[in-house]
Amino acid sequence: MTTRRAARVVVTMGVSGAGKSWFGAALARSLDWPFQEGDDLHPPANIAKMEAGIPLDDADRAPWLAQVGEWIAATLAAGRDGVVSCSALKHAYRDRLRAAGAGVRFVYLRVPEVELRRRMERREHFMPPALLRSQLDTLEEPLGEPDALVVDGLLPLDVGIAAAKRWLGALD
Repeated sequence: MTTRRAARVVVTMGVSGAGKSWFGAALARSLDWPFQEGDDLHPPANIAKMEAGIPLDDADRAPWLAQVGEWIAATLAAGRDGVVSCSALKHAYRDRLRAAGAGVRFVYLRVPEVELRRRMERREHFMPPALLRSQLDTLEEPLGEPDALVVDGLLPLDVGIAAAKRWLGALD
């Protein structure tokens, strides 16, 4: 008799411009898991604030993190795997997401600031490049967290995806 492993949700995390959505969608496709774009869970007030160039604070992020956590909890409760993008900048934010269920894992995309700025300046997004510094100042990298993998965000996509899949396989 074989036992099915417990469901997992991978949170692709990092600052704006790191490639959370791009990487997360590709990881989900490669695993045949559903993907949730975390930006779609932001309250409209958060989007408006960022579009105006005003950084979010903990109070602004609270309802958004609650929505991401609810998506994670519902996915795990249904016994499904999934991938969601979410900056998860602080350890406390990751702890809130961990509280959604035992199967939460994080893939942190680490990218140098100069490359983040270059990416942000080339894309259409509600988060302006002027807010990058506030995100970097807020970031608490998940170094040493056993449920987090650090991936070099400059690697080719297929190499990063392969590393994430090996890591997830080693956790089974």
